[in-house]
Amino acid sequence: MIFLLNTWKRCLLLFIIMIFLPFTAQAYPSTMPIDQIQKGMRGIAKTVVSGTTIEDFNVEVLGIMAQPGASGNLILVKTSGDVIERTGGIVQGMSGSPVYIDGKLVGAIAYGWPLTDHTIGMVTPIADMLKLWDISDTKPSMETKLQNNSTLQPKPMVTPLMVSGFGESALSMLKEKLSPFQLMPYAVGNVPQSEVAPNAAFEPGSAAGIELVRGDVSIGAIGTVTYTEGNKVLAFGHPFLQKGGVSYFMTNASIFTVVNGLESGFKVGTTGDLVGMVTQDRKAGIAGVIGQYPSVIPIRITVNDVNTNKIQDDAVQVVQNEELAPILSATTAYNVIEKAMDRVGAGTANVSFTITARNMPGQTLQRENMFYSPANIGETAVGEFFEALNLLMNNQFNPVDIMDVKVKVEVDKERKTASIVSAKAQATTAKPGDTVAINVQLKPFRGEPITRTVNFTVPQEQAPGPLLLEVRGGGMVPLTQLLLSQQGVDEALLKGIKAKTKTKSFEDTLNNFVSRDRNNTVVVEILDTQMPAGAGGEEKTAENKAVDTEVLPQSQDDDTSLKVKKKRELTIENKGEVATAQAKYKAFITTDYIVDNDTQVLLNVEAKDTKK
Repeated sequence: MIFLLNTWKRCLLLFIIMIFLPFTAQAYPSTMPIDQIQKGMRGIAKTVVSGTTIEDFNVEVLGIMAQPGASGNLILVKTSGDVIERTGGIVQGMSGSPVYIDGKLVGAIAYGWPLTDHTIGMVTPIADMLKLWDISDTKPSMETKLQNNSTLQPKPMVTPLMVSGFGESALSMLKEKLSPFQLMPYAVGNVPQSEVAPNAAFEPGSAAGIELVRGDVSIGAIGTVTYTEGNKVLAFGHPFLQKGGVSYFMTNASIFTVVNGLESGFKVGTTGDLVGMVTQDRKAGIAGVIGQYPSVIPIRITVNDVNTNKIQDDAVQVVQNEELAPILSATTAYNVIEKAMDRVGAGTANVSFTITARNMPGQTLQRENMFYSPANIGETAVGEFFEALNLLMNNQFNPVDIMDVKVKVEVDKERKTASIVSAKAQATTAKPGDTVAINVQLKPFRGEPITRTVNFTVPQEQAPGPLLLEVRGGGMVPLTQLLLSQQGVDEALLKGIKAKTKTKSFEDTLNNFVSRDRNNTVVVEILDTQMPAGAGGEEKTAENKAVDTEVLPQSQDDDTSLKVKKKRELTIENKGEVATAQAKYKAFITTDYIVDNDTQVLLNVEAKDTKK
């Protein structure tokens, strides 16, 4: 009985050993601290230079560089071997390549000198990278990206930014907008699905990707995995953008080839399947988690080219990064316009967008406008969209979580502009409260003159005497502002006054944006040349011009939508449009043209008839 029991125990023990033997055989390697590393030690490093195959190259320690690195000492090494001969040395995209000496993990290839011997590089010690897992901060910080413009100082191996699905003009725009972040985008194609195994497991030396935009287009960076433990990943060995706690897409990747360069070569590749999330972006490298995914901004962009009847409908996800998201979203929208038009140049665009977000007054921001450009209509068309996202994501009041974005663009190669030729009131005298029809003659570009009518209501409290009205295109700078400037009022002072009177809250800020005049409107407003308070005159406020606000019903007049509004310190909602009053009466009509030029109309206001 005892023999049988002992036999059973031995079998159970053998079974347990057999189960766990594969795991113990693949145990994580031990690490070698930097104080044990000596000049002359030799080892290997791992990276991918083609497809997804991990290859080794030789490493020899040249010494320890005390305190030159962003996070501490660096290990100076010389590389060699077949891989290095094929690549011409250490190249961009090798960042994070793990270095082993005597089978122990030393750190990650991360730094080099441009325009020098590319076989020489520097290694970030693994001990510094492991500290990334001990950081609990998960909110993006405002750390600045490590930069050093001196070629005599070690620089991080710049992480190439691979872009697929972008046209040439959109890529140029992206390069310009990302230049302050020291990011250089390169156009690449999509990798064949067969070349990257779905959800391929990370291991030291694997190609890894950080994606900023994902979907019908892709914008991502490629580096190398240094170390994994469970579902945790370390890579790069230097910062990507050094934003601290972050939320980026983490993907596997495939390498097409390596391109040699005078300053530095780089891997050409593409990001692959989404495998997790990058959570830390700091001086010693990036850290991520497999199986967890970032908060994103879903964007749907639909563009209709009326000349070719081509509709381009793209959907992307953009990382929730306050600095990058507006740039990435606007350039992606421009790219969709470029694909729909299949050209770059002049044209007219009708643009509308809706942004839904948490922690934003009203939860939804809507804006519609019309644009013309004689050079590049696509770039002009996305300007206001970029402004709206930047206004939300970098507001001074509170963080905003954007949940959904929809952009619609209708583009036409024709020039749809018109100039105001003249304006005349149908009645030269009026009493407070009267509505005066003002006939505005417009001259469309290469077209016959047309007349549109704006109905302006004289304020109930308007004093008897002359009343000068300005008639202008919605995109024109109000004449009042120009006159004040000519009177010597400092522009900074004007901005300061506006900030105090208009931008009192987040809601006011958004209202001022969505309610400002559109480019395709004819605006009639009181031309008040009186100096504002603080600039030598008394400012008229809503308190001393307290009136009711009304929005008149819309009517159709030659396909022109008539809207009249009286503006004061409150919010108006009409078909998604929000208007904020400024103690100023204004009337406008929406036209099918982008309207420029201005003129004036003089009314004579008679005293109210107090007799009943």
